[in-house]
Amino acid sequence: MIRLRSLAREHGLDVLIVLAAVESAAELAVRRDAPDAPTTTLWFTVPAVALVILTLLGRRRVPFGAPAALWLLAGALSFADGRLVPFTFSVTVAGIAAALLFGQLREVEARLGLAIVIGGAAIVVFNDPDHTAGEFIFTPALFAIAWVAGVALRERAGRAEAAEVRAVQAERERDTASRIAVAEERARIARELHDIVAHAVSVMVLHVGAIRHRLPDELDTDREALHEVERTGRTALAEMRALLGALRREGDAVELEPQPGLDRVEALLDEVRRAGLPVDLHVEGEPQSLPPALDLSAYRIVQEGLTNALKHARAGHAEVTVRYGPDEVQIVVRDDGAGVSPGNDPGYGLAGMQERVKIYGGEMSAGSDNGGGFVLRTRLPLAGGRS
Repeated sequence: MIRLRSLAREHGLDVLIVLAAVESAAELAVRRDAPDAPTTTLWFTVPAVALVILTLLGRRRVPFGAPAALWLLAGALSFADGRLVPFTFSVTVAGIAAALLFGQLREVEARLGLAIVIGGAAIVVFNDPDHTAGEFIFTPALFAIAWVAGVALRERAGRAEAAEVRAVQAERERDTASRIAVAEERARIARELHDIVAHAVSVMVLHVGAIRHRLPDELDTDREALHEVERTGRTALAEMRALLGALRREGDAVELEPQPGLDRVEALLDEVRRAGLPVDLHVEGEPQSLPPALDLSAYRIVQEGLTNALKHARAGHAEVTVRYGPDEVQIVVRDDGAGVSPGNDPGYGLAGMQERVKIYGGEMSAGSDNGGGFVLRTRLPLAGGRS
């Protein structure tokens, strides 16, 4: 879209350049009997002036050569007829446009262009038989002002381009940080699931071993099958421990405490209150036992929502709502802080929470609330079954 607008603007300028050339030809034809009219014939003046103006059509292909050619041709024509260049208004406008184009070039080219403009303007004034002493100052100054305007446009465009580059870089950094946050949360989920699954498999292995030892001797085939199940379970546990070692980063402490769930939310809220943020807890529906992994993820969601309220929202109060349904559990964490703005980005922990919600096929939304503040809403289906 931006490129299309730029092309349309450039083509519009081309049309104006052609119209200026036509206007100069018409002006020479209509005012050929004026006292200050050029003394040469129309067969020379019309194509000569048109050629001077039409050189600007090459500004895209030769950004320096096109405006330079305009001023060099104007100076050369002034030797042939001193009144020709200053006579037509369009040539003066084209000279201003050329000076503006010079100012938008790189610094060395821009300075060389300024010298060409001032030198060309001085030559045109000198060859004009009707010139005054003041024109040696004011005429070059007029075009120099146009050059300064071009420099200002160049600097403004440079600042805009730099700002765009910074914005693109910031967006890339945000995307990278978000991907890192998601990857770290996935590793954390894997470590937590290891503890949950390892506990379940350990219990299964112990039960199988106990049953195997109780079987009578005549059931050797069954005892051997149970022994194979027990051996497979122990192998799986060993492989899971090795995988956990690969996922654990250097310096990570081994978690020996049981993984938390919604039954420990009140203790979490006490910690947040001690940190200085008053929090209320609302439980709706009949509390029920959740699958361990789902229960842990629900706890982490509450934890992340309250962490955002503490770190990013500058909130004075928060509330947590846990709503139990027949086939889902809903969690809402709301605060009365500043909501989402460029100055208080809620961080990348929410990207990790989104990963947790996706595992269970749930839904999550986070953003500014209509009444002010920030709200995190999640819905976790219980399709995985209850423990």
